[in-house]
Amino acid sequence: MIAPSEPNFPDPLGESPRVIGHYVGEESGPLVVAIGGIHGNEPAGVLALEQLFDLLREEPLVNPGFSFRGELLALRGNLEALRTGRRYIDTDLNRIWKTPTRGTGDPYPSVEARELDGLLAAIENALRDTAASELIMLDLHTTTAAGGVFSITGDDTPSLMLAAELGVPVIKGMLSNLQGTTLSYFRQGQFDFDRPSRAITFEAGAHDDPVSVDRALAATVNLLRSVNCVRPEDVSTHHDETLRRAKAGVPSLLELVYVHRLEHTENRSFRMRPGFRNFQPIEEGDLLADDVNGPIAAPCSGYLLMPLYQEQGDEGFFIVEAYESSLAY
Repeated sequence: MIAPSEPNFPDPLGESPRVIGHYVGEESGPLVVAIGGIHGNEPAGVLALEQLFDLLREEPLVNPGFSFRGELLALRGNLEALRTGRRYIDTDLNRIWKTPTRGTGDPYPSVEARELDGLLAAIENALRDTAASELIMLDLHTTTAAGGVFSITGDDTPSLMLAAELGVPVIKGMLSNLQGTTLSYFRQGQFDFDRPSRAITFEAGAHDDPVSVDRALAATVNLLRSVNCVRPEDVSTHHDETLRRAKAGVPSLLELVYVHRLEHTENRSFRMRPGFRNFQPIEEGDLLADDVNGPIAAPCSGYLLMPLYQEQGDEGFFIVEAYESSLAY
């Protein structure tokens, strides 16, 4: 695929609908569902998917031998939050994934419940009509801190192997510590789809870094290559180089060892101390943040992940460490 154009940050939504595009190849293969903007202050994934569909429209014109196997469904996540640039309106959309109860009256206790219903309806419509051999989900995010990019997946070997093929550090153990996420919903087989499924979350960098768009695009294109939707010879090496430059020099496989959760009563008082980055090495006892009870020290050594530098959010920071495994990449 040709290299992307220089990204910018226009209005991430405008008047566009939820579906960015649904690309159906001439040959059978997996159904890849890619979602950007589950959090409204994370437009990079949306912009990357919009660019990808521009590339898919252009590619057959410059490369007559181009072919696509399977389907790609690209969706915008929290439409209302994307309009306002906030993480969420009423509640975190990436913490409430469950099958909604549809009945009489208004079944939506929050803006995000309605958004979830719209996402599920779009995915279910695609599943109803597909002959795909497998369901693969890619959830694109960014963080409030600078630093290395990474992927998150389930602890099953097929998902770990697919995440590893993106060429960035993989974090395991998240699903057992965060409930109601997009990732957990797909991994629990909630859809009426009797074929294999894999799911990956990709964190592309800081919210306001234009390069995050390039990274999200590179990860999506490389995933399409890994699952044989596109041929390796049709993928520009630019994408591999983009992700290689973003690696933080940490182990390829890491495991979550600590989550600093924020109670709703203390959420306003929590303040991460300035200057921390993703994958910054920390030692037990290092002072990381403050709240109404005083300084907050690291309970263990490891690498700091996703320090919270925004008002909205339920986790203040995460700590990960290298995972020793015989899993071969």
